[in-house]
Amino acid sequence: MKMEHDLHMTIGEEETSYFKNSRLQEKALVETKPVLQKIVMEMCVALLHPTMTIVDLGCSSSDNTLFFVSNVIKAVSYHLEKFSGHPTELQFFLNDLPGNDFNHVFQSLQRFKNSIDVDHKGGPIPAFYIAGLPSSYYRRLLPHGSVHLFHSSYCLQWRSRLPDGLEGNKRPYLNEGSISIAVTTPPFVVKMYQEQFQKDMLLFLQLRYEELVADGQMVLTFLGRKHDDVYSASLNRLYGLLSLSVQSLVEEGLVEKEKLDSFNLPLYGPSMDEVKAVVERSQQFDISHIKLFETNWDPYDDSEGNDVHDSIQSGINIAMCLRAVMEPLFTSHFGESVLDELFNKFAYNVALHLDKEKTKYSVITLSLKKKMRHRRCGSHNALQKWWASVMSDSSGITSVQPTGLCRVYGPFFGCIEDIFV
Repeated sequence: MKMEHDLHMTIGEEETSYFKNSRLQEKALVETKPVLQKIVMEMCVALLHPTMTIVDLGCSSSDNTLFFVSNVIKAVSYHLEKFSGHPTELQFFLNDLPGNDFNHVFQSLQRFKNSIDVDHKGGPIPAFYIAGLPSSYYRRLLPHGSVHLFHSSYCLQWRSRLPDGLEGNKRPYLNEGSISIAVTTPPFVVKMYQEQFQKDMLLFLQLRYEELVADGQMVLTFLGRKHDDVYSASLNRLYGLLSLSVQSLVEEGLVEKEKLDSFNLPLYGPSMDEVKAVVERSQQFDISHIKLFETNWDPYDDSEGNDVHDSIQSGINIAMCLRAVMEPLFTSHFGESVLDELFNKFAYNVALHLDKEKTKYSVITLSLKKKMRHRRCGSHNALQKWWASVMSDSSGITSVQPTGLCRVYGPFFGCIEDIFV
């Protein structure tokens, strides 16, 4: 598996494309819109530079990409109109792996700009600029201290790589018969996925910390799990049904068993506690907001009850949605010729599951604010003694505790430095 080449959504506008099958991701953007708008308006108030830089990590190529951009523009426009703020320019960077269909996004820009003009009907519209940024978000992307806001939706469940030992070219196969964490997955393999999640998230937080301005923020939304038990997670149950579908192809002689045994998805859905723990361990961000919400497997089922009205159609909808995400990866490993049969079987297996139980994704959304670090130099104590002597000479007060003085006077004396590394 070549992550940077094979991991991207299905391109184009065909029936199986991500463009036609991304409603699940759209619903997450709608759910998190109030949090995003609140943070954008906070940043408008605190903005010291005339340009706000916003980066969408894992932007993909559907209308959702520009829907996010539109939400930011609307929040800034509202701020300008309500508070008569200084004109603000917005610089958007759309990031994804090089295999992403960036052309589709940029071919839509003129239509998008026209829609922005119509929606605002003469109101203040900030000047905005949009550029592509093809690279992995597990690498440094932009200069130190240059970004005000990072956003990512439905991406951080993807790992930067498979854990060591799960690559397809190594035997024995450690997760035989499954393509992700399943009930048959050995506990030590689960632990490998958990450790890979921790490594990836710590790296991700470190990279973003370096790129953010002081008090910069992030809004992150990704698939996770509701309970501590990894095996019962709804995400793993869904991919268990996909594993079952591949097993059927093996039994029919359409796929070699070794192809199944050697394939693992670089996916892990963490719990809320795991997310909190890794943020705390990084010591680089404060959690401003964290929430878990649930959304139906079927992206077109907006009902809140536990009844499935048409399990067959829901199975088809779910299969189309997952195929739009997985097709490039599965084509690379199993070949294009089996895809139709594979996802037909998957739709059938999902329908059987929904006849017994309606299941939902668990989605975690959190906003993080960059912490400020301070460092004392060796002359801190000397400065304290000097200040105490000054106060004693001027007022007779000798028990002065100059709390906070080092932060105020430190830069002048070269004694204290605010570090944003």
